[in-house]
Amino acid sequence: MSTRPAPVLATLAVPALALLWGLNWPVVRVLLDRWSPWQLRMVGLGTGAALLLGLALWRGLPLRIPVGQRARLLISALLSLVGFNLCTAFAQLHGSTARATILTYAMPVWVVLLAWPVVRERPDLRRTSSVLFAVAGIVLLAVPMVQSGLPLLGAVFALGAGLSWAAGTVFLKRWPIDLHPIVATGWQLLFAAGVAALGGAMAQSVAIAHPAALPVYPMWAFVAALGFHILGAMALGYLLWFEGVARLPAGIAALSTLLVPVVGVLGAMALLGERPSWTDWGGLALISVAAGLVLRPAARA
Repeated sequence: MSTRPAPVLATLAVPALALLWGLNWPVVRVLLDRWSPWQLRMVGLGTGAALLLGLALWRGLPLRIPVGQRARLLISALLSLVGFNLCTAFAQLHGSTARATILTYAMPVWVVLLAWPVVRERPDLRRTSSVLFAVAGIVLLAVPMVQSGLPLLGAVFALGAGLSWAAGTVFLKRWPIDLHPIVATGWQLLFAAGVAALGGAMAQSVAIAHPAALPVYPMWAFVAALGFHILGAMALGYLLWFEGVARLPAGIAALSTLLVPVVGVLGAMALLGERPSWTDWGGLALISVAAGLVLRPAARA
């Protein structure tokens, strides 16, 4: 079997995911203007699942999940989809989109820390330095928020999103799912949508705070954002991500996330009118350096 598919896949996945998931951050902020995080994730994940499973049927792929793969599929969905998607939505409700994007994409550094005990990838000096850069970036973002009295809940949700996603990535490297990527991604999206629906039903009796500062976007913007979110970020984006994790080392797979926060911050500026502070840009720079230090040895190898 030729080894060429892996480099080709990496080349295609890096710019594609940077655009799809980077622009998805301001897009989600637009959707949260009218929907709660539970509604957003139920519809987005559920529709993405329907599209992928329908594509699998059209291509004649078997949808049956082998008994030995079911637990892996559920755990991967809980970590990579449920935890990540709900945390990112709540992070944007309780903080700026740009800052949430930056903090979430410290994810490659958390992959380094989690991969050490799980898949025996011992961090070298370069990767240890990346952890220090990431911590410095987080502190740079957090200290001004504490000093100004801004709530830290959004930052906590963003960090939780990155940790959940990193745990899912390492889990797949240790216990890969033996299913076609379209089928595996479709079932995981469907399970995550079900969890979001259940959470929304349980939260109906609790008033969800919807910040008044969120602008009211016109319906055409909401519809366009929903289409991009479902077709681009959910269906195509997760298909690319799970396919990359299945074929590439954890470090190279995480390379596809390196440009996402940059696209996300620029998208928040262009589409939402946000103006990140110098500490936001400094945090972005430090966390980007941290991610680059993590990924450089794996990419060179």
